[in-house]
Amino acid sequence: MGELKEKIKGNTNEAIGEMKQKSNDPEMRQEGREQETKGKAQQLKGEVEGALGNDV
Repeated sequence: MGELKEKIKGNTNEAIGEMKQKSNDPEMRQEGREQETKGKAQQLKGEVEGALGNDV
């Protein structure tokens, strides 16, 4: 179950991060890049959990 939860959180953070990067505010664009990176890490964590049977 943790695998799915992490993947959903990752997808959400990636999508929000991509939207923030379209802002005219440089700080918001940076925040968006960071949030997108966080989302990618969460996706990877979910994949690892799935591969290891959620024993992480």
